[in-house]
Parts: sequence; C-alpha cells; structure tokens
Amino acid sequence: MSSQRRHVGHPTGAVVSSPLRLYGRRLMLRPLVAGDFEAWSEVRMRNEEWLTKWEPLRHPKSPDPASNRDAFASRCSARDRERQSGVGYAFGIFVDNAFAGEINLNNVLRGAMQSVTIGYWIDEARAGKSYMSESVLVATRFALEDLQLHRVEICIIPRNHNSRRVMEKLGFREEGIAERFLEINGIWEDHVRYGFTIEEWRTRRDELVAQWL
Repeated sequence: MSSQRRHVGHPTGAVVSSPLRLYGRRLMLRPLVAGDFEAWSEVRMRNEEWLTKWEPLRHPKSPDPASNRDAFASRCSARDRERQSGVGYAFGIFVDNAFAGEINLNNVLRGAMQSVTIGYWIDEARAGKSYMSESVLVATRFALEDLQLHRVEICIIPRNHNSRRVMEKLGFREEGIAERFLEINGIWEDHVRYGFTIEEWRTRRDELVAQWL
C-alpha cells in the first residue's frame, strides 16, 4: 500500500497539516497524541531494559513520560510544534491498529544540506518481523519525496546489531564511524553512520517499493 499524504508545504519550510498518516504494507505511521498515553506507557515500561541502554539519559528531575500523563502530553505538544515549524517529524508505529514503536525524523536541515536524521525503536515483542525496516522505508520516502530533502542519515552504536540489521536489509550505505558522537545512557558512544540520498532513491525506488511497501 502506498503512503497517504497530507499537505507538506514548500521545501524551504515544510508544514504538515494534521492528521498526517503514512502507510506501508503492514503498518501505519502517525503523530502521537495525548490519548495514546496508555498504549505508549505500557509498551515503554514493559520495554524499559530493552530500550534505555540505547537512549540518552533522562534528566533525573524531569518527569518520565512513561508514567506521567502530563509529561507525555507535553511531549506530544512539543513534537507537534516541531512538525508545524518543519524541523522534525515524529511518528508512532501502529501494527494492526496497536502501538508498536516510534520513528522520528530529527533535525531537518534546509539550505545547502537538505537532510534529516532518522531514529527509531520497536517493541521487543514485535522485533524480528521486519516492521522496523518497513517503517524506515516509509519514513525515507516521506523525507525524500514529500519533504523534498536530499539525504537521510541513520546513526547506530556499532554493537547494536538489531538496528544495524535494519540498514543491511534495506541496503543503506555505510559511511564510517563518528567517534564519541552521541551521549547514550551516560556514555559518549561511537556511532556508525549510514546515508541514503535522493539519487539512490531514484535508482532503487521501484525495487524497494515492490519489496517493502
């Protein structure tokens, strides 16, 4: 199934009208709203050990959105503002209408860069079924076709073999190691950088869409 798109504005300052829905073959991506708290909280709390070792530390004085409804609502509002200003696009991943994870297009850069960084996570109970590969490709198509960006980048800790497997399945290009690139769980971790450009998308679009979407 192809993506269903809403207005995304001009490439120098894209704005997406709500509700935004993107579709793959087996899943849907949409921005999270305050009413998703219970589903998001259940998945996050059940997957705490699975996820936190790959994420930046939360400030100890900040309320945890996984257990604080107001903090989750504030998180959704912040993501809405990013989307309306065209600097970031955050999506929940839904499989069979159930929340299954998140994929975010972060740090949209215009001007000479025209790029975005993609980050993602999946419920451990859904892992191993290629939902993440499908989600990344849906998000990549949105970034390159709808937002008219030139490049997407995904940065992964070298030992995170599950996330790197997503890149291998899609055939995204490995570009090398960025040393001490991001703070993850209190440590400045090296990251493998993967890139994919509009030129590569144009060359491989039919193949990738047929396989995944």
